[in-house]
This record gives sequence, C-alpha cells and structure tokens, in this order.
Amino acid sequence: MAKNLLIVESPAKAKTINKYLGKDFTVLASYGHVRDLVPKEGAVDPDNGFAMRYETIEKNERHVDAIAKAAKSADHLFLATDPDREGEAISWHIAEILKQRNLLQGKSLQRVVFTEITPRAIKDAMTQPRDIASDLVDAQQARRALDYLVGFNLSPVLWRKIKAGLSAGRVQSPALRMIVEREEEIEAFIAHEYWSVEAECAHPAQAFTAKLIKLDGKKFAQDTGKLEFTLTDANAAEAARLRIQQAAAGKLHVTDVTSKERKRRPSPPFTTSTLQQEAARKLGFTTRKTMQVAQKLYEGVAIGDEGAVGLISYMRTDSVSLSQDALADIRDVIARDFGTASLPDKPNFYQTKAKNAQEAHEAVRPTSALRTPTQVARFLTDDERKLYELIWKRAVASQMIPATLNTVSVDLSAGSEHAFRASGTTVVVPGFLAVYEEGKDSKSKDDEDEGRKLPLMKLGDTVPLDRIHTDQHFTQPPPRFTEASLVKALEEYGIGRPSTYASIIQTLLGKQYALLEGRAFKPTDIGRAVSKFLSNHFPKYVDYDFTANLEDELDAVSRGEENWIPLMEKFWGPFKELVDDKKVSLDKADAGSVRVLGVDPASGRPLSARIGRFGPLVQIGTVEDEEKPRFASLKPGQSIYSISLPEALQLFEMPRQLGVDANGEEVSVGIGRFGPFAKRGSTYASLKKEDDPYAITLARAIFLIEEKEEIARNRVIKQWPDSDIQVLNGRFGPYLSDGVLNGKIPKDREPAALTLAEVQQLMADTGKPARKGFGAKKTVVKKAVAKKATAKKTAADKPARKAAAKKPAAKKAAPKAVAKKSPLLYSSGIAPAKPLLTAAKVEPGKKRVVKKTNHGDAPF
Repeated sequence: MAKNLLIVESPAKAKTINKYLGKDFTVLASYGHVRDLVPKEGAVDPDNGFAMRYETIEKNERHVDAIAKAAKSADHLFLATDPDREGEAISWHIAEILKQRNLLQGKSLQRVVFTEITPRAIKDAMTQPRDIASDLVDAQQARRALDYLVGFNLSPVLWRKIKAGLSAGRVQSPALRMIVEREEEIEAFIAHEYWSVEAECAHPAQAFTAKLIKLDGKKFAQDTGKLEFTLTDANAAEAARLRIQQAAAGKLHVTDVTSKERKRRPSPPFTTSTLQQEAARKLGFTTRKTMQVAQKLYEGVAIGDEGAVGLISYMRTDSVSLSQDALADIRDVIARDFGTASLPDKPNFYQTKAKNAQEAHEAVRPTSALRTPTQVARFLTDDERKLYELIWKRAVASQMIPATLNTVSVDLSAGSEHAFRASGTTVVVPGFLAVYEEGKDSKSKDDEDEGRKLPLMKLGDTVPLDRIHTDQHFTQPPPRFTEASLVKALEEYGIGRPSTYASIIQTLLGKQYALLEGRAFKPTDIGRAVSKFLSNHFPKYVDYDFTANLEDELDAVSRGEENWIPLMEKFWGPFKELVDDKKVSLDKADAGSVRVLGVDPASGRPLSARIGRFGPLVQIGTVEDEEKPRFASLKPGQSIYSISLPEALQLFEMPRQLGVDANGEEVSVGIGRFGPFAKRGSTYASLKKEDDPYAITLARAIFLIEEKEEIARNRVIKQWPDSDIQVLNGRFGPYLSDGVLNGKIPKDREPAALTLAEVQQLMADTGKPARKGFGAKKTVVKKAVAKKATAKKTAADKPARKAAAKKPAAKKAAPKAVAKKSPLLYSSGIAPAKPLLTAAKVEPGKKRVVKKTNHGDAPF
C-alpha cells in the first residue's frame, strides 16, 4: 500500500489523478458528501451553540470504510475535494471521521486545491498544501444549519394549513415567489392595442422599409413601457395612412443621413451562472444537464493516446478572471487561427459582478485552448461536444478585439407633416464576433437593424414610394421565467449561490411547485398556495433583500470577518418566535388557498376552489354543514385561482349519460383513478388524450368501447382445457399466464405453436408473480411470495448485519400502502375495475351513502 493517500470526490477524477501521481499514491473517491445531519428534529441544537448531529450517509458507508482502511497504512493524507465551500466541508467531514476512528495519530493531513485536472495543475497543487480552511467550513456549516432550521420548522406549518408533504426552503421559497409573482403579473395584464405605420420604398438600388416617426407634425408615439401610443384603433390607423399617402404623392424625400461607428466588446469568460444561462439559451440544456455535462468535462475524458484529460477548469465559480498560463494559451490560439489583427495589445481583464467571487478563483475555461473543439470532437458525446465548444469559444472570444459596427440612419419626409426613418447596421471589423456572440432572451432594436444594409442615399435625394401599410399590435405581458432568466434573476438579487441554482430548480419541479411548459416555468396551484401562504405569514423570510443580505453575511463568515454562531443567533431568535406564534394563531385561521366562486344553484350551498389532501379541487358546501361536502377534481390546465363558477359546476356532472347504443345498452362517461373512461355494461375503455370527457359524443364512446372489446377478444392466442396456463397477447407482445405467474416466450418461438409441455417448462423457468390489476389472483400471489420469502429466510443461517437498521424503513412503508388506496387525480392508464364516482347524490328521505371519489378529501 502506498504511503500517500489522496482523497477526491468522484471516482472518475480519482482514476485520472492516479495516473498523474504514480505508484507512490493511492487515490480514493468519497463519492461526494460523506456525512449529513441526521434527518430528524434536534439535529441542530440552538440551545447548545447550534451543535450539529451528523451521521454517515448510508450509500457512502463502504466508501468511507475504504478510505479509513487505506488511512491506517498511509503516512501522509491529502484532501483534494472540490475547490469550493462544499468541497472544503467534505474535507472537514472526512477529517472528523478519521479523527473519531483514531486514524490520524502520527500522520500528516493536509488540504490541496486545484481548479483543473491536468498534470501541471495537480503537481503544482501538491507543492502548496495547506490546512483545512475553517472559515469556509463555518460558512458551509451555517448555511446547512439555516436550511435545516427553516425546513424543519416551516414545513410542518405548511402541512397543517395547506397539504401534507410540502416543504419550505430558505432559498427555494424566494425563487418560487419570483415565479408566482410573474404569473400574477401575467394574469393581471391588460393588453393595449396600437398600430404601426411603415413605408415600403422602391429605391432603384435596393428596396427597403422605413418606420413612421412623425405624424401630423408631432412625434409618432409607440412606447410600450409607458403605454403611450398615437394610433390605437383600425379607423385612426387607416385615416393616418390615407393622409400620409396623399401628402407623399408617391415619393419620399431624404432629409437627414447620419452614420455612427460603435464598438461592441466581448463578454467575459463563463461563470457558473452565465454558463447555465447560455447553455439554456443556445443549447436548450437544463441547469442540471449543464452541470452534469460540465462535471464530466472537468473530471476527464479519454483523448486518444493522452488517456483521460480534464478538458475544462472547475465549473462552480463566480470568478471571471483567467490565469496567466490560460491567457498565454488563448492569445497564441487567436494569433494562429484568427491573425494578430484580432489580438489586443494587452489581455482583456474583467470585473466580476458577484459580491464575493471565491468559489474557485478562475472562470470556466478550457484547460488548454490549443485543444480546439474540432480536434476533440470525435472523443466526446454530442452533448459534451456542444458544451465544450461553447466554453472554448466564449473563453477565446473574451480575449479578442471588440467588434466595430457602423449604423446608418436615414430620415425621409412625406410632405411637411410626416416623416419615416430607416436604419441599418453593418459589421466593419468582426473582432470577437468571428468566434462567438452572446445569446439574448429577446431582440432589441439594434438586433433588428443588425445585418441590414441600406442603399447609398444623401441629403435631398428622392426615393420612390411603393406603398404605405399599417399593422395592428398588442402589448405583451411579461414573459414567464425560463431556466436562463430565472438563474439570471437569482444572481441579480444575490439569492443562493451559482452552484445551488440547479438544485433549487430541481426542488421546485420535484415538489411540483412549478411545471415547465415548453421552456418556461408555470407555478402549480400547490406552488401558488405555498408562496402566498409564506408571503402572507412569513414575509421577511421570502423577502428578496433579506435572503440576499443573509448570503452576504455567510460570505463574511467565509472570509473570516464574522463568526457563524452570532449570525445563527440573530436569525434564530426572531424566526422561532414567529413560527411559534403562527402555530397558535393559525389554528383558527383559514389557509390562504381557498377561493369562493359563488353558490351551487341546485343546493344553495357555497361553491369554492381550494387545495385538498390530494391536490386542487372544487367543493360544494363546508365541513360545518349537516350534509357533507361534495368534491370534484380540476381538469388538466385548470387552476383554483382562475376557474369560474360555470366551469366548476360542470365538474360535478360526472358520471355523464351519453345515451344508448343500437342494442339499447346505456353508454356513459366518467372519471376513475386511472383517468376518464367510457362504460357500456361491464366494459370500461380509457379515453384517449385527445378526448374530453365533458364533450365526447356517443358515437366516439361506442367506438372506444368496441375497440377495447375487440382487443379483449383477440387476447387469448392459445389455451388448454386441463390447464390454467394461457398464451396471451399483451401490451409488449405475447406472454404466458396462469393468473398467478406470468412467463416469457422466447423470441424464436411461434406462440400459437407451443405445446402444453413446452409452456409448463417455460413457466417453471421464467414464471414471475403477475402484477395486480392485470388478472393476478391476489391471495395466491401473496402465498407464493410469502413462500419464496420464507425459503430465502431459511437459507440464511444468520441475519444480515444491517437488517435491524432497516426496520425504520419498513415502518415508512405503511403510509404508502394506505396512499395506494387513496384516490388519484387525473392520470393515464387502463380503466379501473370499478368506476369511482365524482359525487354521491342523495335522494330525499334516504340515508347518504359515502362513495369513493377520485377527487380527494376536504382540505386540512
């Protein structure tokens, strides 16, 4: 065993580094985080100096054991986890574990940091070891403790007042608030009509268009920001067009020509945030995908005879600076590939916008600009190639000369009272634009003019007028956030860290607080309810400035300017007091998620939209009424915040009788736990995605039912009178079944030609318990599974070592079993064995029968 042990985070990185360091080193991976707070209340103790109780992450126990085993025989230990706060914290956790196991006595333990995985960077790092940075560890500890205390104290309040299973995060909640507030802006938006006027000019050298800038001697207003418009209806626009046309008399006169050169400077090399934004805009990558692909490029890719090579520097960074070596490489590439004229006299330097750029001290860049995208493309996957090319081009372009652009504007009069303007922008010197141009979320006027070349005109020229046309426009609501624009907003507000943006977005999507429609975030009703509740009752803790200021204080801790304990105390006191107060005061208050729509005309009872145990629903009546409330789930696309009374009443029409078929059998449509279905007799047929259960016709329902019956008739390929085994047609092809077990049929066998002896052997070889809902005999299956489990238990002479540790997991399984019995909301799948009715009607004088529904129960 080597006397030097170096620990990194990922196995891919370990493999690459081991090749660089040679036989004197053992390089092992921690596989990310090794410890975390115990997942229960009391893991952070505010009454005891915010002491934190950690436990080893179960999935990484064997990796920790491997590190401990190697540490026993090593003389020197080096912690080479990632060069950010989380990496520093992981190093500290590893050191603490080894210390607790008494494995550090008489050994040296040092921290080494590198921002790229290349032989030079690794060897340089090994010559500059240091101690673990306690300030960075304290900042990370404080961040983890804050997140824990917020989550464990706010989440139960959400469970009580909105819905079980919800969570509130210190950083995710302000991000959710951004998405919700934008949606509310969109809903409140009132579109304003306005009209534009353009002249189509028939210049002999080149036709072009010009926009109206003066009408009737006054400035032609089209300011969508201030909502100032000269023309706001079709009649006024047409009247203006006729006046201009009459005044022009078929020609326009050039009254002014201006030409102006301007410089456009290149963007700085990528930070984590700008890489995520640009990959979203140009490549369509999610933030998560961007970080996963970048991680692979950073850890190392096999490049021909070179073996595994780290292609980019560390991708979690706020910095826009480049090392002297990187600058030299990039300048050599520019001179070689684009000429010395594209190279500035001195390197371009950039100022970071981040308040504390310390998460790695360089921008995201290629480890060697000499490895062009073309040279390495054949060694990369398509996604790796695209992202590497983006990073390489941005870094190279950042060190090139500015682009020189020339903008020409020409004013043309139509008589003395009206005027038009035409503009065009051409690239005089491409500079950095020869390599890269930054993507944009929306086009500006300069973008529209860029690349447009006007014919040569001078003062006093007359230009033939082809025609004048008007166009109707409406002001547009603010756009929903995309991943790129949300990351940009989070960075501008100073909320969270760039390395956390991907996990913030994943949490919002995973908790179904927001959905992606196309590339844009739309909040769900649950997300809106959570955000409104927190904004109403805990406004300070979802305030953008408060969250950003807290990040500043954590940065101060990381720099050693502030102690983390006083920071925690300052936060915890007021926060705990407010939570305790709300737990009491909110017991009698209504949640922020109920919207009264009106009165049900049939019963005279109030009809409301709200969040129930199983999601958004509409409800007739209240829990205080003598008669129990009736519930109905919303249709896909409906929201409790926008649904109208007529739309809500329609939801209670299920099941709906469509009529009778040619044989006089009734045909109906309903909604069950697996989605909408049509029913005739004992046949249930799921509706297709394009079928609306509230609008489906009798003919369409009969077609779906008969299609289902035809499939059922053709389901049995072969069967035997003295055996339960059947050869069946299934969703994924022919298979065997005896009602208890399902068996496979080899691809080279003809299902219809199988004999009884052959299918019996196949069942013995491949038979597995059939899934519930597909004809399985439940009691027999349970016995078969139990028998199998008993056989396994008997085979084991002694119980597994971790059996006891897994008992708590078995307790968690019980609620899941209950949840399966609970009604589900709209989903696709096969029709249920029995329909689940949406509402139980009670005839006068009869006892009310409570029936299962697919709509959930009353809200908490």
